[in-house]
Amino acid sequence: MIQQHREFFNNGFSKEKYQAFLNDLASDFDYLPTFRVAETPFFIPNQLKDQLLEGCQHVIDFIKRKDFNQLTEPSLGFNFNVPNQNSNTEFLAIDFGICEEDGKIIPKLIEVQGFPSVFNFQYNLFEKIKKAYPYLSQFTPYFNDLDADGYLNIFKETVLNGHKPEEVILLEIEPEKQNTKIDFYYCQRDLGVPFVCVTEVIKKGKQLFYTNKEGREIRIKRIYNRVIFDELEARKDLNMQFSFLEELDVEWAGHPNWFYRISKFILPYLNGPYFIETTLLSELKEIPEDLENYVLKPLFSFSGSGVIFNVKKSDVEAVKDKDLYILQKKAKYVPVLQAIEGKVKAEVRILAVWPEKDENPTLIGNLVRLSRGEMIGVKFNKDKDWVGGTLGLFEK
Repeated sequence: MIQQHREFFNNGFSKEKYQAFLNDLASDFDYLPTFRVAETPFFIPNQLKDQLLEGCQHVIDFIKRKDFNQLTEPSLGFNFNVPNQNSNTEFLAIDFGICEEDGKIIPKLIEVQGFPSVFNFQYNLFEKIKKAYPYLSQFTPYFNDLDADGYLNIFKETVLNGHKPEEVILLEIEPEKQNTKIDFYYCQRDLGVPFVCVTEVIKKGKQLFYTNKEGREIRIKRIYNRVIFDELEARKDLNMQFSFLEELDVEWAGHPNWFYRISKFILPYLNGPYFIETTLLSELKEIPEDLENYVLKPLFSFSGSGVIFNVKKSDVEAVKDKDLYILQKKAKYVPVLQAIEGKVKAEVRILAVWPEKDENPTLIGNLVRLSRGEMIGVKFNKDKDWVGGTLGLFEK
């Protein structure tokens, strides 16, 4: 998109330049991300940018409804309601597929998460992209007139909330084994926040502690929470000293309840030009005859886990926990990015933070995923080029 920029980038592209870019990306920690980083950024024209912003505002307006907690209480189920929920989520990730409707390009909401994404990696990715292609400094991946320093400052404010970096931890399950650990490395470097496994947290009364690299026990005053709870529930082998469900003397940057409240659970409530027909399975009056036009999704899975793309009637009937699944009309992704060979589909994730003192969230950056497969995601794009994670760039 933005044809002149696409042609200029493609004409100057070479596999050698791409490899040098990857080598530079790997140089910070002698580690290359295990997820695929795409060959190119995604140039986003102003009209599409305005649509993305409008779609985000509709989502935010819904989340700010006075009855939002009441509406989303069922998402917490009977066994997951963490004490001391704060007034709003600190993080939003709003995903739009770039689709076609009535012959026109339009973003369609695919998912929304009240959960952090790879905020630190995306910041550093742009720095690497500018180094590899200096002329791209004339573009920006940021919103609200932010520059790189402004992006990092508001993100740091959101994570730390006035605490010393060593009093805040990034909490994850076996962080060194996670696909997104490059983001943890950058978070530790840029914010000074250490990443800690859930099994390494020490509990004393209602207080939590961790042992730093010097062997000192440090009290944890705030948790930057990166634990995905379907993974936590599946890991019965984890020996933890604390439970998320107990009363703890700790702040949350990303309170666990928002993981459930702001999720696919709210998609059936959203109506408008940027939203797709979505039905909670327990509310489905009859199974559609044209199931080939639908996708069956679990509410709380990540990275496409459990999604059935080619749905059969037996798939719908086999679901036992119908409150935990949605049936969603397929988004009509359109290949919009011209690669060296062929065209590629795109999905844009808008990243927002919501510091506790602010009345509204602030959109700050983005993440783009490129795909040649049926669905967006690594497992649908194996052995393909010009796919993977990248950035959307806007004209300044």
